[in-house]
Amino acid sequence: MLPFFVYGTLRPGGRNHDALLGGQCTSVLPAVLAGAALHDGPGFPYAVPDPVHRVVGELLGVRAAAYERLLDALDRLEECRPDGSGLYVRRRLPVRTADGAETDAWVYLAGPRAAAALAARPALIASGDWTDR
Repeated sequence: MLPFFVYGTLRPGGRNHDALLGGQCTSVLPAVLAGAALHDGPGFPYAVPDPVHRVVGELLGVRAAAYERLLDALDRLEECRPDGSGLYVRRRLPVRTADGAETDAWVYLAGPRAAAALAARPALIASGDWTDR
């Protein structure tokens, strides 16, 4: 069971956190995803691989009994498709917590169409933090 790295509307206080993750988290730790840039989207952000930038968010551990249900719900929210053609793609990536520990987590990155659109018309959030844009 990998934790989830969240950086937008799924962060605590974000509009989707309480609806999908409220009461299900066993841990919430500040964390950073290196090697990705944060871009502004239509009411939500996208993370795109980028060797120069970083994305700020939280690492969420969730209750074991709810894990499969939450994974399915998050995939639906992010329009993540098994063939990789969705709005987002889910990847296992290393993230670093505030205490310096590195751990693998599920991260939703911009899918192919969104990534191509952002390459053509970047909307970089320079701080890397959705709450500080």
